[in-house]
Amino acid sequence: RQDEESIGGRRRTEALRQLCKMNPSQALKVRSMVVEECHLPGLGVALTLDHTKNEVGEDGVSNMVCFVSGLLLGTNTKVRTWFGTFIRNGQLRRRENSSSVLWQMRRQLLSELMGILPAAKSISVADEAEKSQEPGVSVHPGLKEEHVVKASALLRLYCALMGIAGLKPTDEEAEQVLQLMTSRPPATPAGVRFVSLSFCMLLAFSTVVSTPEQEQLMLMWLSWMIKEEAYFESTAGVSASFGEMLLLVAMYFHSNQLSAIIDLVCSTLGMKIVIKPSSLSRMKTIFTQEIFTEQVVTAHAVRVPVTSNLSANISGFLPIHCIYQLLRSRAFTKHKVSIKDWIYTQICETTTPLHQQLLPLIDVYINSIITPASKSSPEATNKPVTEQEILKVFHGLTGENSRAKPHTITTQLLMLYYVLSYEEALLANSKSLAVMQRKPKSYSSAMMDQIPIKYLIRQAQGLQQELGGLHSALLRLLSTNYPHLCIVDDWICEEEITGTDALLRRMLLTSSAKSHSPKQLQEAFQLLQSNHTHVMQILEHLTLLSASDLIPYAEVITANMIQLLNVGVPRRILQTVNKLWMTLNTVMPRRLWVMTVNALQPPLKLARHHKYTQNDLMIDPLIVLRCDPRIQRCPPIMDITLHMLNGYLLASKAYLNSYLKETADQDMKPSPNNTAALAGQVEAMEVTREELKNALLAAQDSAAVQILLEICLSAEEGKDQNPACSQLLEGEESLLCNLREVQCLICCLLHQMFIADPNIAKLVHFQGYPCQLLPLTVAGIPSMHICLDFIPELIAQPELEKQIFAIQLLSHLCIQYALPKSLSMARLAINVMGTLLTVLTQAKRFLFFMPTLPCLVSFCQAFPPLYEDIMSLLIQIGQVCASNVTTQTRDVDPVITRLQKLKEKPKELSGTSIPSPMPVTALKDTESLDPDVQLCQRVESTIVEIINMSVTGV
Repeated sequence: RQDEESIGGRRRTEALRQLCKMNPSQALKVRSMVVEECHLPGLGVALTLDHTKNEVGEDGVSNMVCFVSGLLLGTNTKVRTWFGTFIRNGQLRRRENSSSVLWQMRRQLLSELMGILPAAKSISVADEAEKSQEPGVSVHPGLKEEHVVKASALLRLYCALMGIAGLKPTDEEAEQVLQLMTSRPPATPAGVRFVSLSFCMLLAFSTVVSTPEQEQLMLMWLSWMIKEEAYFESTAGVSASFGEMLLLVAMYFHSNQLSAIIDLVCSTLGMKIVIKPSSLSRMKTIFTQEIFTEQVVTAHAVRVPVTSNLSANISGFLPIHCIYQLLRSRAFTKHKVSIKDWIYTQICETTTPLHQQLLPLIDVYINSIITPASKSSPEATNKPVTEQEILKVFHGLTGENSRAKPHTITTQLLMLYYVLSYEEALLANSKSLAVMQRKPKSYSSAMMDQIPIKYLIRQAQGLQQELGGLHSALLRLLSTNYPHLCIVDDWICEEEITGTDALLRRMLLTSSAKSHSPKQLQEAFQLLQSNHTHVMQILEHLTLLSASDLIPYAEVITANMIQLLNVGVPRRILQTVNKLWMTLNTVMPRRLWVMTVNALQPPLKLARHHKYTQNDLMIDPLIVLRCDPRIQRCPPIMDITLHMLNGYLLASKAYLNSYLKETADQDMKPSPNNTAALAGQVEAMEVTREELKNALLAAQDSAAVQILLEICLSAEEGKDQNPACSQLLEGEESLLCNLREVQCLICCLLHQMFIADPNIAKLVHFQGYPCQLLPLTVAGIPSMHICLDFIPELIAQPELEKQIFAIQLLSHLCIQYALPKSLSMARLAINVMGTLLTVLTQAKRFLFFMPTLPCLVSFCQAFPPLYEDIMSLLIQIGQVCASNVTTQTRDVDPVITRLQKLKEKPKELSGTSIPSPMPVTALKDTESLDPDVQLCQRVESTIVEIINMSVTGV
């Protein structure tokens, strides 16, 4: 209950009003108190009418309009509710006479509105069409430029009064408001704003149009809007004109998105008002059937100019919003209107900060290229951007000289996002496309090789705040399609290259460092054998350059790497080249890898070198290891080789996955006779192809691991394994340090591979490798503990060689990882050895136990509680061997007796007569002995070693 509803309240209002007339200087203070205390709303209005009715601001807006607008559109919810209640109650009392403050306020506002209306002139739609053919020429008198801002303020005020305060306009008010809404302002930014407000008010309060004459007036005004929007945009110099809003509303009506229209109206008017969807039904009919049919909308939209320098700084409703909605509703494909050129042009006209509508636009455009609008018309799709247009965006980054204006980094990143998203969507929809017998063209690998993906990602990383979610979206696409560009080591290396230390180094960059050209570097490399200093000086200067500045030197550096393998090249030069290569790897990895692989091929005198391509290396990553054998003992170059190998193994996986999806249509052979049988056959084919792919990848990875393990062998050890290693035998002592460093690099890579896929470790160990490498792999690869999981399976293999390898591997694992699990595995191995002792023939027993008996020493060293079991097994082995010896019984029996004594009383014999293991000369003499005799002697030496270890505590 408000003050105006009581006699006392009305008397207080009148008394205060008269007092303020006596002292006008206090009127505004009293009005402020009225608003602050939320009492006597009629007094606030009355004081405004009495004292500020004729006051006008700089923009021509009266104090009355400002005061009431401030109450209803301000941020104070309490004040807004209080004043809205005043207006509602004033209408309910039905005392709208000249003495009512509310009536006086309405008359004042109406008089202000009528004061700025242009002179009315009756004209038909046909007459207007005949008389107004040129844009900017109207037969209707327009609003004066000085009245446009006031007209906009009045429109917003009437929207607030009707939408927030619940004012019900009289017929006169509705007529005059409609006249103001349909008036035609001059082509200025304020005029564009006025038309947008008028259009939204027409949508929000369609009840103001009640007669056929008023509807005709509205239709004429809407037709004028359509005709004049291009002229207004060009003359007013604004990017967001009312034409885009008109187009957007038409699209929303066609797709029946009435809630979107309501949101659009509320955001344009700047107020939250209740609009019933049912009130838009008449406007929807007018738009969809009389003014904007869907075909007209699409044809008009494609002719709308793109927004120049589109960024998030440009607010309002833009052409991009309209195109986005039309793409979502598939209007372009339905009416066969090409939108490709418009989207390409808009992408080229972008800058930072990134507009939030660009990524959704690209996504929906890609969907319209791949997915048809309907199953009945599979050809109804948009055209993709051509390869020539894509490469034009990256012109200049690909090493070409161009006089054309370079595109912004935003355009290049958006085009990269388009290409990667398109390829991903193509693979994701490969099955459905195969069913429809459609195959949109994929972009060629040659084109992809020319896009500097890693360089662009680096640029995006530094612009994350301005690019919104584009950087994270690119990283997601990169990890899926190009995993070899997402290696963790590369990111860590990149942080070092772009960090504070690098910045400090570049502060030392002198003019002499910048003056070295690629040609000078090439000339210095040609004199490398005679002058190391000059090459070193140039390379040191190059380390001060940024990664992008190093790109021109990439070809020279990679082409001369083979010279660095010659004898006498200083280690510092090798390390500097490695550092430069890693820096270049952060901006141009794919191109750099191809150049490096081709440069490091082994020297062939008769045959010509084969130039490998990116595709060749993805299909067969092992090409990387077919390099000059001298690299195997050159750690800085071997580090580069391993980096490329890891990258191409990852690239090969992605390549085969995409190839499998691309060729899915080979499994889809349409047969209308037996659809169910076809579906089962296709599913079986998919499973088979997936299994074959996994088998190929496993073979590829295991082959790479086996080659790397072979490289870890010293020249002496590897002489029997690989004749090529004999070339490295000479001077091995001086290369021992290099060998150890290479082994460490290889173990690091194998650790990463085993962690990424433990099945590789299992496969390699089931294949086996030289036992000389077991100490190296177990100690050098931290992830070797995973082998404990499959030891039981490996030791259960029927092949004797695998069983031997399993026990030897376990012996080293027990020393390295003395865990409860290792203890249980050691017990299992002892039990298996005891079982095999009873089933193996003499020849196989000798082959099995001779290499495995030394493993028992390791078991005892790692787990002393196994001492009794191991000693019992050794005595048992000696007894079995002795029982099979008939001719040398007298020689063997004393051995067994000694073994039994050693087992029973090891401590008593420890101080005096512990026999030592058999000397080398004695072992040579045993080569002619019976295998069982040799095995007995090996048992004795094993027991002695165990006792020595337990007594000395070693």
